[in-house]
Amino acid sequence: MIFYSPTKGPMTLEAMFEDIVAYVDEAPRAQYRLIIGTDSHTRDDVTFVTAVIIHRLGKGARYFYARRHHHLITSLRQRIYYETALSLGVGSRLAEKLAENGHALLNIEVHLDVGRNGETRDLIREIVGMVVGSGFDARIKPDSYGASKVADKHTK
Repeated sequence: MIFYSPTKGPMTLEAMFEDIVAYVDEAPRAQYRLIIGTDSHTRDDVTFVTAVIIHRLGKGARYFYARRHHHLITSLRQRIYYETALSLGVGSRLAEKLAENGHALLNIEVHLDVGRNGETRDLIREIVGMVVGSGFDARIKPDSYGASKVADKHTK
């Protein structure tokens, strides 16, 4: 999977991870949030974008995103589950790398494109359970800006 950095261009997961660690190592006493969120947009096919954000609280952030296309998925439920699975896949790979490199204390949040308003409200419990059961913190709208703002920006 190729990720894109708005400032550095295309990079592998390994290169993205190294950039995240270098960013954290610049200010090791700062507080960080490592956020992963996926959003999708439907046209002739479905474009899925997974965003990875390293947020230095009060001091800015860096982000990366990966885009993939999939055949048309008409079911909202299936699309939301697939978005969540993509986020969990990236989250698992990053968590493994963090544990191997001495940064296991960096907590990963998965931002979900579901909320209490709209069609996705019936999916909240299932999707949040899926994320929490995988060992990550889950955020839903309006607190899930990783999916609803950052990833959404690159789906069109």
